[in-house]
Amino acid sequence: MSDRNGMSEKMLSQLNGQINAELYSAYLYLSMSAWFESVVLPGCAGWMKSQTREEVEHAMRFFDFVYDRGGSVTLEAIEKPESSWDFPLSAFEQAYAHEQLVTARIDALADLAEREKDRATRSMLNWFIDEQVEEESSVDAIVQRLRAIEGGPAGMMQMLDRELGQRGDD
Repeated sequence: MSDRNGMSEKMLSQLNGQINAELYSAYLYLSMSAWFESVVLPGCAGWMKSQTREEVEHAMRFFDFVYDRGGSVTLEAIEKPESSWDFPLSAFEQAYAHEQLVTARIDALADLAEREKDRATRSMLNWFIDEQVEEESSVDAIVQRLRAIEGGPAGMMQMLDRELGQRGDD
């Protein structure tokens, strides 16, 4: 059964779930930012704050799309994220794994839209599919750099931290 604009209840439910997932992503990155602040890595903290804002924007894209299609948004509780990590590498590895999970969720939404012949949702998801390639690539690059400097001079971490702090909000 579909609403007045052809979006099924199942699609609507999954889109609402994605809004929650995007807000959880923001919450996770904000928690990582707080941890980086606590270990005096302000560049990493700033990078994660930028990531937080981006994830909120993603949630709002889904939010607006649901209403543009005549659906209703139902907000659920956001799971509490982890709040500390052993090393900066651990946090960024978790961020990378998390982005891979988000990619899988977006892919599943696209698969559902195709099965349901919901072309509008499928079209909207193309932006997210492209975005996830960029998200995974940028976090993986940081993971690889952190692995390369692991065990090296502390100054290398400070240089990377300074560089990450220069990220602008696109």
